[in-house]
Amino acid sequence: MTIPATLDVSLNFSSGATFGIDFTLDDSANGILNTNVLSASGVPALVVNLTAQTRSINIRRGRNVARDIYEAGNCIVRILDPDGDFNPQKTTSPYFGQLEPLRKLRISATVGATTYYLFSGYTTSYAYSYDQGEQMSYVDISATDGFRLFNLASVLTVTGQAGGQDTGTRINKILDTVSFPALMRNVDTGNSLTVADPATLRTSLSALQNCEFSEQGALFCNPAGDIVFKNRTNVIASAGLTPTEFNQTTGIPYTNLQFAFDDKLIINTATMTRVGGTAQTVADAASIATYFPHSISVADLVIDTDANALNIATIYTATRSSTTIRIDSMTVDLYDPDVPTATMLDFDYYDNVLITNVQPDGSTIVKNLQVQGIAHDISPNSWRTTLTTLEPTVDGLILSNAYYGLLNDDILSY
Repeated sequence: MTIPATLDVSLNFSSGATFGIDFTLDDSANGILNTNVLSASGVPALVVNLTAQTRSINIRRGRNVARDIYEAGNCIVRILDPDGDFNPQKTTSPYFGQLEPLRKLRISATVGATTYYLFSGYTTSYAYSYDQGEQMSYVDISATDGFRLFNLASVLTVTGQAGGQDTGTRINKILDTVSFPALMRNVDTGNSLTVADPATLRTSLSALQNCEFSEQGALFCNPAGDIVFKNRTNVIASAGLTPTEFNQTTGIPYTNLQFAFDDKLIINTATMTRVGGTAQTVADAASIATYFPHSISVADLVIDTDANALNIATIYTATRSSTTIRIDSMTVDLYDPDVPTATMLDFDYYDNVLITNVQPDGSTIVKNLQVQGIAHDISPNSWRTTLTTLEPTVDGLILSNAYYGLLNDDILSY
């Protein structure tokens, strides 16, 4: 059985947020300025390749659909440790003195000449276990992406903030305040403007997500460990891109479709209040009459005007006031020769998938959805990738689009 891709598991014991191979003077491969990095102490740190010792990899990244927010991505790597090198008290271990939480774990997969990152994060724990005869030891290394760093770093004042900044600029100012590396950011210019920062004590993650919601954009960590912020225009436009087809005949094969048809994601009354502003409420009477009230209230948004708080309430309700049958997730076997491995490894949030499912009676269910979560479960001779899928998170009219270009159905954005 041919492995779908060549895996690489590396653990970087240097401090700081930056991933990458450490800078080594006079080394043709690792001595490249602006490519290789210095550790926090300015000298090369210990980077170890754990691929040969790895026995399983479990990665979970995605949007919490019920809370309507991206959560920190997580990973667990099981390492075979026959020599006890991960014992932090073993003075002869090559890692002695280096085994600390919040070291950098990175997992990638290479297909042909292309490398795809699957996860980049920071270790949170080292859990030790043994076989029944206690003859073999394993270490489960758990890691979480950069959202954990932001949740640990509180902010009171934001360096360089000012009223009238767009949401992307404010996000960059918050990242500057917590010293997150500039080279690890992919931040759009926001479509919406912000008020002066309220200067209240909160986590930097909370401050970042306030800007995300005020924009009705998207903020997340990508598999390379970079912070990505998509503005509202790009979030809406992404739904119009060509989808990848999954079906039981001509498209990518799948298993374990998870269907749902319920009221869990309905919102038909939204109240949005900006910092120092007046509450703005939008209700969809037809939806309330059909599904009963489903409400949300969000306060202290950093949006600049009450009119834009009303815009948020309007677009939020319009996107979520009705329901339809959903495909919450599907699983793909990367060992299946009909599955294009590179396509699966290249997926990230807001990529589109067109799923066709033929029911036992011959009828079909067809859904054009967006990827909002990715999980990899990898072990010897098994690699299953599960995609969490969702309708677009922000509705908007996309001209000449068969799915999202319908007048009186899709709405104009603000």
